[in-house]
Amino acid sequence: MTAQPHRFGGYDVTTLLDGIFEAPSDVLVHQAGETARTEAIARFGQPKISIEVNCFALRGAGGVTLIDAGTGPSWGAALGHAPAAMAKAGIRPEDVQHVLITHLHGDHALGLFDGERPFFPNAQIIVPQADLGYYGDETKRAATPDGKRGAFDIAASLKRLYVGRIEAAAPGEVLPGIELIPLPGHSFGHSGYLIGDSDRSLLLWGDALHLGALQAADPAIGMIYDLDAAQAVRSRSDVLERAAAAGWTVSGGHITGFQQVHRQGDGYKLVPAA
Repeated sequence: MTAQPHRFGGYDVTTLLDGIFEAPSDVLVHQAGETARTEAIARFGQPKISIEVNCFALRGAGGVTLIDAGTGPSWGAALGHAPAAMAKAGIRPEDVQHVLITHLHGDHALGLFDGERPFFPNAQIIVPQADLGYYGDETKRAATPDGKRGAFDIAASLKRLYVGRIEAAAPGEVLPGIELIPLPGHSFGHSGYLIGDSDRSLLLWGDALHLGALQAADPAIGMIYDLDAAQAVRSRSDVLERAAAAGWTVSGGHITGFQQVHRQGDGYKLVPAA
């Protein structure tokens, strides 16, 4: 599935659906503890979560840029459909000039690889400096929880298959009209990308929120996939407030469509963008 493009600054932005990820609802956690977690799961009211996995195609004067790359074939038949969505949008792998990675988790970065070959033969891969620095350092693997070590293997594959085509990006402008915004917590260097200009901007916030309505209303709700749950809550609260204050349009790896953030009570709500 390929959505219609939206214009932000010098870019036409199209959502590329990689597939649907499902997990039991007990992957939810809450910063306030077990009672609050139980209440959040009851409020969610479903036995499992079912969320989109998205990446994004940007067409601009400098050619085609992707933000994130999907899962590739590694996560089963329900996922790995970003290449088909690209083809439907008229984009070949060799057309892609840059891939901007929000973080090095499998549903965002495994699509960079075609077995032992780079899937994007001409692309420069831009990765948040903090994420690549952490997951590219094997000495940090042992101190990372067992279930959260997959990004080390992705970093190793990236460095092996994209030799000379990797840029470790610091916060700030990474391409004309695209700014890296640090949003740490979900991963060590998890980041978003702010696209556009003073008239209209889009923040693609990666995995700052997985469940838009639930986590916007209560940013203290997280998921077991966060590397640093407390930091993820701080980043989530901060980015929701910044987006609401600035009037940014937002979307992300697991958000349906393009949204606006509005303050509501002690939290926020997401409203479809016009």
